[in-house]
Amino acid sequence: MRPALVFHPDYRLAVAGPPHFLSSRSALLLDELERRGLVDPGRLHRPLPASGRWLALAHASDYVTTVLEGRLDGAGRRRLGLVFGQALLRRSLAAVGGTVLAGQLALEEGLACNLAGGGHHAGVAAPAGFCLFNDVAVAVRVLRAQGLVSRVLVIDLDVHQGDGTAAILACDSGVFCLSVHCRTNYPLRKARGSLDLALEAESDDGLYLAALERLLPGLLARLRPELAFYNAGVDPHREDRLGRLALSDGGIAARDALVLELCRRRGVPVATVTGGGYGPPEAVVARHRLLFEAAAALSSW
Repeated sequence: MRPALVFHPDYRLAVAGPPHFLSSRSALLLDELERRGLVDPGRLHRPLPASGRWLALAHASDYVTTVLEGRLDGAGRRRLGLVFGQALLRRSLAAVGGTVLAGQLALEEGLACNLAGGGHHAGVAAPAGFCLFNDVAVAVRVLRAQGLVSRVLVIDLDVHQGDGTAAILACDSGVFCLSVHCRTNYPLRKARGSLDLALEAESDDGLYLAALERLLPGLLARLRPELAFYNAGVDPHREDRLGRLALSDGGIAARDALVLELCRRRGVPVATVTGGGYGPPEAVVARHRLLFEAAAALSSW
């Protein structure tokens, strides 16, 4: 059976930004997965957009109100790096709702994949790095408030440190944030997560995968998480325009398969988000597709 996929029509909304920002990525990814036979229409779920109440579980209430009312100031817009408006707001709310739903579905079935999400730079009271709201942090808080989980592992393998997620969840007992990222990449000032592995620029498949194989099995055994959120950013790829690491297509595929298989062996449900990826649309979408091929290859959870 194909894993549950989460997609909202607002993922198709176009948002203006720098040339390397691919606002149509989620829509192109769904189209690509459908062409490849990786989508079961009965397994495609539409989330409800996040409410202000949900957002305020992870973000300052004043910030939530300011954004929902369209009053983000110039400094906030510069930190965001995208054109702020209704299209971005709608898409961001849908993505947060999608990550919450992916978490709920993963708890029911073992694995669920949001075709958006990974806004890991958004902090408590400010946007940053193309991220308006922090969908994983919101989802962790929502699911814990609903009494569905108490122990959560965030596995953030985007090339950029998950600084916003680490900062928001720093005081949450039972939540562990692992970030594997490039040391010399954005953000300049890193947050302090539960475990941060900063790799040097040009680190390749062998070094990267060896690090994961060294870290992740022990974490899963020690923490015994009831749910993992996996940020499967493809910007560690050697041809990514904002990356600086040197993973190949095969390295990205092996990384995704390794994370899913290790969690499956431990019986840890996984909710995935797409994270970053910057470059030509066809190449970026093909790299994101690797996660969904790895998910479809699992015979069971």
